[in-house]
Amino acid sequence: MMMRNLRLAWRMMLRDLRSGELHLLGLAIVIAVASLTSVGFLADRVGRALDREANQLLGGDLLLRADRPWPAHFGEEARARGLQTATTVLFTSMAGTAETVALTGVKVVEAGYPLRGTIRIAPGPNQADAAAGRVPERGEVWLDERLFAELGVETGQSIGLGELQFRVGAMIGFESDRGANFFSLLPRAVFNLEDLEATGLIAEGSRATWRLHVAGAAAAVAAYERWARARLERGQAVEGVDDARPEVRAALDQAQRFLRLAALLAVILAAVAVGLSARRFMARHLDGCAVMRVLGARQAQVLGIVVGEFVLFGVAAAAAGSALGWAVQWGLAGGLRELLATELPAPSWLPLAHGLAVGMALLAGFVLPQLLRLGRVSTLRVLRREFAFTEPVSGTAWALGLAALLGLVFWIAADARLGAMVAAGFVAALGVFALAAWGVLWLAGRLKGEGSLRGGGWRYGVAALGRRMSASVIQVVALGLGMTALLLLTLVRADLLDNWRRMAPADAPNRFVINIQPAQRAAVGELFVAEGLPAPEIQPMIRGRMVAINGRPVDPDAFDNPRTRRLAEREFNLSYAAELPAGNAVEAGRWHGAERVPQFSVEKGLAQTFGLEVGDRVAFDIGGTRIEAPLTSVRRLDWDSMRVNFFFIAAPGLLEEQPASLITSFHLPPSAHGFTTRLIERFPNLTVIDVAAVLAQVQSITDKLIVVVQFVFGFAVFAGLVVLYSALQATHDEREYELAMLRTLGARNRQVRQALLAEFLVLGGVAGGLAGLGASAIGWVLAEQVFKMPYLPAPGPVLIAALCGAAGVVGGGWLGTRKLLSRPPLASLRALG
Repeated sequence: MMMRNLRLAWRMMLRDLRSGELHLLGLAIVIAVASLTSVGFLADRVGRALDREANQLLGGDLLLRADRPWPAHFGEEARARGLQTATTVLFTSMAGTAETVALTGVKVVEAGYPLRGTIRIAPGPNQADAAAGRVPERGEVWLDERLFAELGVETGQSIGLGELQFRVGAMIGFESDRGANFFSLLPRAVFNLEDLEATGLIAEGSRATWRLHVAGAAAAVAAYERWARARLERGQAVEGVDDARPEVRAALDQAQRFLRLAALLAVILAAVAVGLSARRFMARHLDGCAVMRVLGARQAQVLGIVVGEFVLFGVAAAAAGSALGWAVQWGLAGGLRELLATELPAPSWLPLAHGLAVGMALLAGFVLPQLLRLGRVSTLRVLRREFAFTEPVSGTAWALGLAALLGLVFWIAADARLGAMVAAGFVAALGVFALAAWGVLWLAGRLKGEGSLRGGGWRYGVAALGRRMSASVIQVVALGLGMTALLLLTLVRADLLDNWRRMAPADAPNRFVINIQPAQRAAVGELFVAEGLPAPEIQPMIRGRMVAINGRPVDPDAFDNPRTRRLAEREFNLSYAAELPAGNAVEAGRWHGAERVPQFSVEKGLAQTFGLEVGDRVAFDIGGTRIEAPLTSVRRLDWDSMRVNFFFIAAPGLLEEQPASLITSFHLPPSAHGFTTRLIERFPNLTVIDVAAVLAQVQSITDKLIVVVQFVFGFAVFAGLVVLYSALQATHDEREYELAMLRTLGARNRQVRQALLAEFLVLGGVAGGLAGLGASAIGWVLAEQVFKMPYLPAPGPVLIAALCGAAGVVGGGWLGTRKLLSRPPLASLRALG
């Protein structure tokens, strides 16, 4: 029996394919799966490529840090696994000439460094740089621009480091891994590892950081990371890209959220398109199933045949969509390879499995409920061809479809907040759209003269929507949801991406100044103003180690997370202020203001890392003095602002007596390049930190991510177009029957055209207006709750959506029905039975 039903299902599928019954449903599934798999494949490849690019911040795919040389077996194990290694050492030392010396941040590198990224060097200051492609030779040192200026040397001259004299070989223009050491505050000098021992700079007790960079295949790196973490001792740590600069990690996370949003919208659009296509398929197959019942087929047999047909068809369509998605991503990857200036890794097979799973889940959730109605069709339909002889879709069936959609949304989102916001937004839109559509169409159905063609067909067309209330509401809701998603993919998406780009503005601070003494505060500010620069916001900075939380000593070894252990071991930069700094927002508790009561405000990310909450008491050791106070607020920081930020800010009166230096940040335009030199000449004790290279690197990655997101959003637009086409086709048969009846009763073509245009104008205008409102509301919620960026919806999208919706529906509907006007009424009536 099963094989016979399967053969019948196969024959029915072939018949429906030849007759065109499955074309619209197949198109919906193929485009849906193709968009999802192309998004998945491309996001997978680009994501891994950008993660690899982000690994430039580590100089490799993995970075091992220690306060002493790494035992030889760590490097030997990595090389035995087929991985590349390179050693670097970081420490501070005095570098100088016979006339002057400067405290310098020294980086010692071995051949092969960096494994990821590059060092760019120039022949000297104010000259074009290029990729070095090598490390300094023995006896050669590279200096950054600040050190050239501070030492007053030129290329070819000598400087002393320890017991050696080095020849200045080039100026360092850029180090890709310097972003991972944002607080290495000193000017840089780089020389060869083979010269280190001869300098005598590293002795017992020297404070140096020994780094082992590792790079290679992802699987091998992951396996080595597990091996290394299991053998770490105190003072040793392993870092991945997640431990890199917060701004870079934030950019990558933001891009992944945008990519997942595109995939989520494609899923929702696919569900709507498949549901509409399945409804039309069911309506057109009621007669055939009723005949099968009359000829003796049982309900179970009819249902088995129809379900078998769709299982076969669904697998074929999903496979075709996955293949198309694979082809699309390969075509686009070529352009992205040039754009990203990096080779994209080969895609994994996981997106293919996701595409097949999504295709079948859409069928199960949105086609199966309609198929169940076909299995229960009454034999009386052969005598009286009315929809009433099929059972309505049960609540359980609708719940199945909704559960399938919500499951897909949360699965693809991989983020509970993003999934919840998108799901809640579209569920709310579904209810609001349905109520609004019902209200408008109910009013249309109350028009006087309903059914009359006197004076033209406009009134008849509007009133006809009210007569087909159920179908018209479904059509408006489908069009509204489709256009809502399209607006999110176009207008609102552009606003969100522009806001993202503006979060790191062109005039963001690119210089930090530390070690400002309290007595110099006024003079430093006056120099800025005299040079035509804005007066800087100078803030106090106190170094302190967190030693207790709620009276319990902080033990770094008690934390499982390596990053948490490192934070517990280090000293924090503390500050105090009465006003909430720019770029900060209180998320819990209340800001202390000018209250001179002992209390702290903590940054949100650090609070989550240590499990801190409002009301907890934290204690710090500041130069041997214990300072303890409760937490009264939790702040969210705008890390992209590049301003001076502090994990802890105390209320006035708590830290004023502690030893402090002052710090500020400012934007130095290229035209004022000499200001840094004049500032240091005036105040020799100041240290100016140039973060322009780090900022440029962050902005470069962000710009690349935005371009990738634009591509990915473009794929999902195709699914939206399928939804609009499916919605317009949903009532095609009913409209064809009505037009045939009107023309049989004597209606002229002009009147029929007016009726059609009136229907399409109302459908498009109502759906477009609702879509504009829905997209603006959902975009605002996503911006505020998920992407954490300001966004004020503009009224423009609402008006644009209404106009474009009306024009699109009128144009598409007219193209789909204009042939009916030239078709003889008798032919239409015969075709529809």
